[in-house]
Amino acid sequence: MEYTIRIEKDSKSGWLVGQCEEIPEAFSQGKDMNELMYMMKDVIALMLECRREDFRKKYANKNAFVRKLRIENEKKSIIKRTKSEHLCLA
Repeated sequence: MEYTIRIEKDSKSGWLVGQCEEIPEAFSQGKDMNELMYMMKDVIALMLECRREDFRKKYANKNAFVRKLRIENEKKSIIKRTKSEHLCLA
C-alpha cells in the first residue's frame, strides 16, 4: 500500500516534518529525506498496529470474528473513483 506524506521544511532548524494524509495522526521528522521516510514508515506501522489493537479490544466481547481480505489490483475493484472524486460502481 502507498501512503501520501505531506512534507514541510522547518525554516529555523532545517529539519523536514512529514504527516501522512491517510493517517493524519502519523507524523514525524528527520534531518534529511531518507531519515524522514524511515521514520514515517516506522510511525505508520505503529499507528496501524494501534488501530488493530483498538479494534480487537472494542469487539473482544462481541459475537464476532476476524477474516482477512487481500486486494491485489485496484483496477478489478467494484468501486472506482471518477474525475470528480465521487464513488460509482464499475
